[in-house]
Amino acid sequence: MKSRGAAPPDGGYGWVVVFSAFLIMGLTAAVLKNFGLFFLDIQSHFGVPTSTTSWVTATTIATFHLGAPLASALTLQFSQRVVIIVGGLLASSGMLLASLDLSLPWLYLTMGILQGLGISFSWIPANSMVSHYFVRWRPIAYAIASSGECVFAVMFSPFFQWLIEMYTWQGSLLIIGGLQLNLCVCGSLMRPLDAVQRSPRETLDGDAAALPQRRTFFFKCSLMRKPEFFLYILFAIFAAAGFFIPPLFLVPFAQSLGMDKYWPALILSTLSLADLAGRLICGWIANMRLLRNLQLLTMVVTLLGVVLLLLPVSHNFWAMVVFALLYGFLFGCVVAIHITSIVDIVTLEGFDNGLGLFMLFRSIGGFVGPPAAGWLVDETHDYSTAFYLSGLCLISSAVFVVLVDRLVQRRKVLEAEVDQVTNNEREEGNVK
Repeated sequence: MKSRGAAPPDGGYGWVVVFSAFLIMGLTAAVLKNFGLFFLDIQSHFGVPTSTTSWVTATTIATFHLGAPLASALTLQFSQRVVIIVGGLLASSGMLLASLDLSLPWLYLTMGILQGLGISFSWIPANSMVSHYFVRWRPIAYAIASSGECVFAVMFSPFFQWLIEMYTWQGSLLIIGGLQLNLCVCGSLMRPLDAVQRSPRETLDGDAAALPQRRTFFFKCSLMRKPEFFLYILFAIFAAAGFFIPPLFLVPFAQSLGMDKYWPALILSTLSLADLAGRLICGWIANMRLLRNLQLLTMVVTLLGVVLLLLPVSHNFWAMVVFALLYGFLFGCVVAIHITSIVDIVTLEGFDNGLGLFMLFRSIGGFVGPPAAGWLVDETHDYSTAFYLSGLCLISSAVFVVLVDRLVQRRKVLEAEVDQVTNNEREEGNVK
């Protein structure tokens, strides 16, 4: 990667990168988070069961994750800037073509595959840039960047609902596709780190020297041999199975209780505000190093699972708002640290490959979770079962984080002992 040869500035142009990543998160993840607003309209339009409709979102999520290794490889081959611009074109074309409303399989291809690939090509390089520009302030920088998802989700929830009522869901997708073209503008702001810290002549020489190395790049799957990273992959699978169920089924669940269309949209906005608070507060706590990242992750994932198990007991608007606030806050806490924790496991040098593999295997949970929840809803005629499944998956995933933390701490102790022995031998040699 071009940015690998320079020391992270921990500021300066890095804050422009954070702002660009903030917008990218909003134009990708926030759009995906509000897919639930289209759920019932698409289901009634095609007259299909809940599980069949949920495959649209499941395909988007799976493609988003499956495209992560390819996005990482292309980032190393070219640059974050190029990959994000391509991602913006893919995401926008996916929504524009979906608005043609040819068939449900057409939505799987456009809203699912094209949109998911576009999100992946934008989201992965944006996270990579933030991680490479910051060291000391990495947790808070990532928290600010990822909060773009929440800020935009707050605005998008009522805005998308208004678009659906004014222009139907097909017209709404057309407008959203136009908005996502702004991802190309954000990508142009992603200046490679070496270009910031070196002269133009040095940059040209460095790029020429690095070109053969980039061409011989092969994706490193050797990280899977590390037991701590393998367990973290299992955490990713179980957590993803639970992660993407609530945003998809929260609106149908609220409407099944008799709430008008704008009330569920308001609940999503409330959830997003709490999500924003969770990301910023948890990022700040992580930056203070009061707890290890993996310890903090274990706590918030467990609490998130418990909240989702209890959410179905709410049967009125204000009870749902309370649980949505708790869910949103804890979800934001998880998002703020679960990506940066990869650095603790594989170090910064292996971060890009680790993130790609993490997202690749997380696609299994993202692809299975929503359809499984949809099948449960079809069988039981009760949206509560979707939240029970989500909560159980998340609580199960926390067990793997506990094991990862123990292995990482054991590895650090062994490394410290080896360093101590090496230093003692060096001192003895100097004395002789």
